Amino acid sequence: MEAHLLEWLNLSVRWVHMITGVAWIGASFYFVWLENNLNRVNPRDGLAGDLWAIHGGGIYHLEKYKLAPPSMPENLHWFKWEAYFTWMSGIVLLCVVFYSNPLLYLVAPGSGLSGGEGIAIGIGALVAGWFVYDFLCDSPLGKRPALLGLILFLLLIAAAFGLSKVFSGRGAYLHVGAIIGTIMVGNVFRIIMPAQRALVAAIAENRTPDPALPAKGLLRSRHNNYFTLPVLFIMISNHFPSTYGSSYNWLILAGIAVLAVLVRHYFNTRHDSQKFAWTLPVAALGMICLTYVTGPASNPGAPEVAKAPAKIEYQPLPETALGGGLKPAPAAEPGTAPAPTPAAAPAADAVAFDKVHNVIQERCAVCHSAKPTSPLFSSAPAGIMFDTPQQIQQLAPRIQAQAVATQIMPLGNITQMTQQERDLIGAWINQGARTN
Repeated sequence: MEAHLLEWLNLSVRWVHMITGVAWIGASFYFVWLENNLNRVNPRDGLAGDLWAIHGGGIYHLEKYKLAPPSMPENLHWFKWEAYFTWMSGIVLLCVVFYSNPLLYLVAPGSGLSGGEGIAIGIGALVAGWFVYDFLCDSPLGKRPALLGLILFLLLIAAAFGLSKVFSGRGAYLHVGAIIGTIMVGNVFRIIMPAQRALVAAIAENRTPDPALPAKGLLRSRHNNYFTLPVLFIMISNHFPSTYGSSYNWLILAGIAVLAVLVRHYFNTRHDSQKFAWTLPVAALGMICLTYVTGPASNPGAPEVAKAPAKIEYQPLPETALGGGLKPAPAAEPGTAPAPTPAAAPAADAVAFDKVHNVIQERCAVCHSAKPTSPLFSSAPAGIMFDTPQQIQQLAPRIQAQAVATQIMPLGNITQMTQQERDLIGAWINQGARTN
């Protein structure tokens, strides 16, 4: 029942996070588009520009004041709670997914970190991320946006590299996304909203508003706009182990972030000209290149899979790992070399499916079954089950990607799958994944 309730809590919080995130991102995209498409030719006195639009069967006329109207309107719509609820639900999601069981989902196997240390690093990264960003924006770099953007990008990739050394690939990616999300909501809470309150207060008190504050808020709003697409990628990345599962996952994240920013820049500037139209084919070509370099044959850091293994004696999993709760595999002793992988035997030696079936039942079906024996799950994660030979055969490509190539499964290697067992499965798949 506990696992079942945790699953529904995860679903509920994730759904709230998605709904509020869509509202926040939609508003960000719309207002940046609106700002970029204002007609600024001969605006009416006191206006920065106006825009006519048609949507949903109606025609709209929107006007932007240079600073503010002579008197405040009776009803003024504010945009803040979308940002706040997106961030709050994201933090709850971090707690539900990673911090409730850090040794399983967050801490990288063999890192030597305790669960509490992993959580402290994660929270510390969020706090430090905001203060470093805010300091740089208020420094002289704030007046050189291109250089500021480059430095922020390098710092975020450095954070991704550092986190990937102590966290699982998923944990590192999601914490980089949480750092960016914290920066974005910090911009709303600490910069944009105070600037807007000061503007409204000046009008109410019949004072001339300070133009520096709205200008600063507009700059931070543009930062948020460019952060959006990398954050969206990180939100969906946990479904794609060829990204976060690579030992060079931080470089893959850097590449996709660059492509995302290029695409966002095109849409932010296309009203003015099409001089950045080249970014779209470049982004498409970049994705093709990333597809190639992250392939199983060239995935950096992915172990090579023998075409056929030597005779491997299957070692049953200790009963203590299957009953009374699952525990992560113990970290190797410092300075201890990993057990050598058996040399490949002649290709004529076919791998018996019975051996593969035994490994998968002991190491994988603990969770991926119609009736999981793991106390962590009440149903098979992602609906993937290995109860029958047919299911194993059909899912062979996913097994290859997640258990052999990237080795992100089993999670935290809680069932202690050995390298020999991974090689055995890989060789069986390379031989055609036959079950007879």
